[in-house]
Amino acid sequence: MKNIKTLSIICLITFFTIFSCEDVIDVEPKDRVTEVAVYGDIDQVEALVYPMYNSTEGWAIRRNDFWGQRINIESASFEAKFNFKDLNNIFQLRAGGWSKSNVGLSFASKWQNYWSYIQSTNEFLSKIDASDAMVQDPERAEVLKAEVRFLRANIYTKLIKYYGGVPILTEPAKITDSFEYTRDSYEDCVSFIVEELDAAAAILPTTRPAAEFGRATKTAALAVKSRTLLYAASDLHDPSLLPQTTNTELYSYSVASKWEDAENAAKAVIDIVGEDALIQVANATDYQNLFLSPNDNIIFARPYTAGFYEVGTGGFAAANSLPDQAQSPSGYGGWGLSSPTLNFTLEFNFNDGTTTGGVTPANPNDGREMRYYANLNFQGANFRGRQINYALSDTLPGQNTPAFPHGLDSPQGLGNVLHSSKTGYNIRKFQDESLDATNGISPNRPYILYRVAEIYLNYAEALAEQNKDGLARTYLNKVSSRALQPDITVGGDALKEAIKRERRVELCFEGHNFFDERRWLNEDHLGFDIKGLKWKTDTSGNLSFEEYSLFTDSSQGRIWFDRQYYLPIPEGDSEIVPTLIQNYGY
Repeated sequence: MKNIKTLSIICLITFFTIFSCEDVIDVEPKDRVTEVAVYGDIDQVEALVYPMYNSTEGWAIRRNDFWGQRINIESASFEAKFNFKDLNNIFQLRAGGWSKSNVGLSFASKWQNYWSYIQSTNEFLSKIDASDAMVQDPERAEVLKAEVRFLRANIYTKLIKYYGGVPILTEPAKITDSFEYTRDSYEDCVSFIVEELDAAAAILPTTRPAAEFGRATKTAALAVKSRTLLYAASDLHDPSLLPQTTNTELYSYSVASKWEDAENAAKAVIDIVGEDALIQVANATDYQNLFLSPNDNIIFARPYTAGFYEVGTGGFAAANSLPDQAQSPSGYGGWGLSSPTLNFTLEFNFNDGTTTGGVTPANPNDGREMRYYANLNFQGANFRGRQINYALSDTLPGQNTPAFPHGLDSPQGLGNVLHSSKTGYNIRKFQDESLDATNGISPNRPYILYRVAEIYLNYAEALAEQNKDGLARTYLNKVSSRALQPDITVGGDALKEAIKRERRVELCFEGHNFFDERRWLNEDHLGFDIKGLKWKTDTSGNLSFEEYSLFTDSSQGRIWFDRQYYLPIPEGDSEIVPTLIQNYGY
């Protein structure tokens, strides 16, 4: 855990704020910031908290990696694949999969980054109680302290999702420490997270004014608790179903009341937001707009403004770190970096509520449910003033020229054709089509971390696992009906599967699926033959498609190994701290 050794108080002062702060910190001496000066003034203590919000997720899965700045975890899930040149080194999910020395560029620094933020939060919490700022304004200082406890708990939720049980550290590390850390059990980590969130929720405001959009609230703390307990209750942590056979305490959760606890945690959020809180929509465009600006259905989000991007604030760097350019088809000047798989698109129903049954429809883009049109770009979709066209034209007999112009979004189209979709799909969700160009700037578009629809689905899943099917259907249908689907009437195992499908579709590309399929032990969606659609125009002008496997060599497809339920502890850190047990299979 080598990064934990670095004291970070100086680094925190030179922060990359997530808010548009007009006030400049003015402290003496001018060339450096002293702890006494910072902790002696409540305004500067508040400013110290801002950079800790960088520990939350955003559009980037890894901010200090070129590709990681422009994608998130969707390309490592059932939902999509990384598109450019079929590169495997981004996520390392083909061939031999993850090893303790190579988990792909995007995952490479997760462990170190999270512990760096744990150190930052512990540093703050070790100093705030005895500070002059606490004496100066104790009420405000207590809220800031609760924010940091919330953020630390939220970081721990990420650590245990990626690694299982980890050391619970509540004091800042010092250079003189021995660093003989040992991993706490998964169950103890969950208990710690819940206790921290409960403590934070007791102090944090239930809501924030618009100017503080993106800061922690009581509702956000309870939403993190809901997700944490839902995950803990799932099959991945069931002692009787564990994929791991050694050091099982790092992965198992044996609490008898686990599903009731998950139910109650979701209900606590619902009691605040309301039983019928979902903003209703009339069409796909209305639904798309829910993800483009702050609204009452967002519980916690990372705010993005004209002055804040993952990389830089102008030109090349800023534009393609946001979804408009990072995910648009190549013919629009987009990079199309996360290509939705055909496998995933078959999860979208028809508009009458019937399923595809996992079979590509004869007319795949006709008569599908509303969210298909809101979330996906596909052949013939009307997007930014024209129809998307991935089709290549057949060549006229005896000639070398195509019978018709190749599609503008095809491998022979406009832009950088290396970014042309290989699956016949691109991501539409999150894109602001009111912008004049894909490199435009949206004023207030958020990256949503927790929202009401997820809480309703958390509640439905916890209820269904306790055979409380009636109430589970009620909350499932609140989400499904908002998407203009007919009511779901099934029960038992079919209801549980309907909840899973609803999560895949409703929460798509929001960072859930990578973890959902793991916690459900659904290996069919973890290792699978990645499929897409190839479109062509024949010499008569007729359009057709072919379903195909992107990788004819099975070793180049999405390979699954049981060890990949979790990332390994990085090789260097496990060597420096030999008391840390390595994850199963590595």
